[in-house]
Amino acid sequence: MILETMTMAAFKKHLKKTKTIIFPFGTVEEHGSHLPLNTDTLIIFELLKRVVKKKKVFLAPAISYGVCTTTSQHPGTIGITPPTLRRLTRDIVTDAYRKGLRNFFLITGHGGGLHSAALKEAAEELVESLRGITMGVFCPYDLLYKELAELAETSNDSHAGEIETSLVLALAPQLVQGRAKEDYPRLPRPFVVKDKARYWRSGVWGNPAKATMEKGEKAAVFMVNKIIEIIVQGEKMRLPRSLAR
Repeated sequence: MILETMTMAAFKKHLKKTKTIIFPFGTVEEHGSHLPLNTDTLIIFELLKRVVKKKKVFLAPAISYGVCTTTSQHPGTIGITPPTLRRLTRDIVTDAYRKGLRNFFLITGHGGGLHSAALKEAAEELVESLRGITMGVFCPYDLLYKELAELAETSNDSHAGEIETSLVLALAPQLVQGRAKEDYPRLPRPFVVKDKARYWRSGVWGNPAKATMEKGEKAAVFMVNKIIEIIVQGEKMRLPRSLAR
């Protein structure tokens, strides 16, 4: 059930059937010279549209801005700070709670460390302040690291590499502009440097030339099934009656 296209009458009707809503999170972020800036948002929202066809829950509009650090200086990347993401997350979940929703899944297509941490921190605050809720926060790539690594021919595949390019080929092939060359970041860990683009000009982490539509479809199936599995698990969770409102 796509929230943004529903009427308030339809919302009230479906609220009697489910108290579950998914909030997708993405970015406006460089993804090499071959993928669009909305790659993270595109992939997660298209996958979640498949999820809600199989599992009748609410799907909120995607939050298209996220916390971008390593890619912050690349052309096209427009990010927000962790406090902004935490505040936005708290506000939308709190208001959705006021409207009767109780099971919240914050699912991000962007795996940045500070980005994911901000979502988890917001969730920790929300479970303390809102009674009777279930909170799930995750990035599908993290949960399916083994399966996706086995699917990829490239070892250490990541940002704008083989799997992400394959997913865009499967979900929106018209947006793939050729293939960028294989590359990897050369950041001087553990140091934090200001001029990050100097160490990673291409913005590619992996080998996009290995990407195929078939791999993308297999990855999409893995991810959709895992998301549904987690939603079902979350909906079965129950607080003690004394704690539920």
